[in-house]
Amino acid sequence: MSATSALRLGTRGSELALWQAERVAARARCELGVECRIEIIMTAGDRIADRALHDLEGKGFFTKELQEALLDRRVDLVVHSLKDLPTEEPPGLQIAAIPERGRTTELLLASRGSLQPAPTDPIGLPEGAVVGTSSLRRTAQLLALRPDLEVRALRGNVPTRVARLRDGRYDAIVLAAAGIDRLALSLEGLDRADLPPEVMLPAPGQGALAIETRLDDEAVGPLLALDDPAAARCVAAERRLLALIGGGCHLPLGCLATEEGEAVRLQAALGVIEGGGRAEVARVGALAPRPEAAARACFEALRLALPEVFTP
Repeated sequence: MSATSALRLGTRGSELALWQAERVAARARCELGVECRIEIIMTAGDRIADRALHDLEGKGFFTKELQEALLDRRVDLVVHSLKDLPTEEPPGLQIAAIPERGRTTELLLASRGSLQPAPTDPIGLPEGAVVGTSSLRRTAQLLALRPDLEVRALRGNVPTRVARLRDGRYDAIVLAAAGIDRLALSLEGLDRADLPPEVMLPAPGQGALAIETRLDDEAVGPLLALDDPAAARCVAAERRLLALIGGGCHLPLGCLATEEGEAVRLQAALGVIEGGGRAEVARVGALAPRPEAAARACFEALRLALPEVFTP
């Protein structure tokens, strides 16, 4: 394929988004012989950097403009962080492939010498520590474990968040381990701890990428070969649960699906943030032969555990 006939790949312009786009472009070239030319597109989430996304109305803050460029045929495919992508696909678009998934773990970073986790306190921060995150999901799970913590809003790309920790604006921050892995960001001088699922469940689709295309575009057909069936099956369960609950960044939902033989095991945690820095989190799990069944079982269990969340 010549440079003039290269597929136009749309992406956000952050370091992590560019890494992800370049990873897909490299795989398309090396494995499929398909050339991609990267096009950077600014999204609402990039422009609004001073407010938590759950304070804004609507959804798709990091994806809408990319999807519009796809529908307008300004690009031929886009690469998303799957956790940013709403569960409803616009008419005419499809998720063509879910490539191999990165780590799903949440990562706690803190000033040197301040992390002392113990069996009774897996967070391990000093009493009253200030933790940076703008995620309601992370906030709920943190406060359910440690109501003494002070959680403050933290926006920005991954390097910016780490820089703000180093500047002393926070005692600790929580972010996705996959982003640190992909950027190979130096954490020298910081304490770090991977938070396992039993401590903190990630966002639906965390660590996964989505290649989105137009339904009627045969030119992108070869990209379907980049799909990882196991990853696709697991994130299908997570995203189906998110769709059933009807949330996004406005909802404190964490979940993680894994394959167990022919079945899918789904763990889920739904939080309610209360006044006075307290939170309640209901944790449920299900093992089912299909992603839809696992998601439905967790949904029903969460409705029983937190009926007030589902009351109109």
